[in-house]
Amino acid sequence: MARRAAFYFVLSLSLCAADPVGMVLIPGGEYLRGRSFEWADYEVAWYPNPVKDDVPARRVRISAFWLDEAEVTNLRYAAFVKSTGHRAPYHWRAGQMPEGKGAYPANNVSWEDAAAYCAWDGKRLPTEAEWERAARSDLEGQMYPWGNREITAKDAVFNQIDGPRPVCSKGKVGGLCDMIGNVWEWSADWYGQKYYGAAPAENPTGPTTGEYRSLRGGSWFDVPPLFLTIAYRSWARPGERSPTIGFRCAKPSGQ
Repeated sequence: MARRAAFYFVLSLSLCAADPVGMVLIPGGEYLRGRSFEWADYEVAWYPNPVKDDVPARRVRISAFWLDEAEVTNLRYAAFVKSTGHRAPYHWRAGQMPEGKGAYPANNVSWEDAAAYCAWDGKRLPTEAEWERAARSDLEGQMYPWGNREITAKDAVFNQIDGPRPVCSKGKVGGLCDMIGNVWEWSADWYGQKYYGAAPAENPTGPTTGEYRSLRGGSWFDVPPLFLTIAYRSWARPGERSPTIGFRCAKPSGQ
């Protein structure tokens, strides 16, 4: 009886520790966050990112966490809408998911919509620091998840005029799909232009207040190389709903 009880105790622990479906464990550790490479026209007055908010590059430490392997799809978001009565994206006619678009990333969702979905799914939005840690994998100081090689249509969905593509249509890097391109992804953080210089060295979570929420990863509409690099930061008002913006969720590794 004692052996049987011990077996079921171990079995229950293993079941509780099972990997969350559709998520990838991002190991904790220290990494160099921010842009550590130079743009040829960085000092030119008309440089398209005059705020220069992706510097200074600093080492930060992140606790391990789980991250959705793909952006939340229309199919998953439709289940949330049906279960909770939450508003649907405005382009869904009569609140119904567009036919044949179940595998496409949910877009036209505000920050509040994305946060509500993640909470319903037992998760939360990733912080900017977590998102960048996941996108970088084991590569430091690189422009893209795969290194510094020039981005191509085989790597990501970008420079399109007719919207995103189904998630994971370009394969995975480090177990994750579409960290670059397809749709911009909401982060949990308020946006702070000079936050990188003042952020804590461990698990930074962004400013405590703000007017905008941070976005990462670029979208189907953007052109390389600027907006599609790992380090590039964008922002939008929390209530904005755009065809170029979607999200994915995270959760602590202990859950």
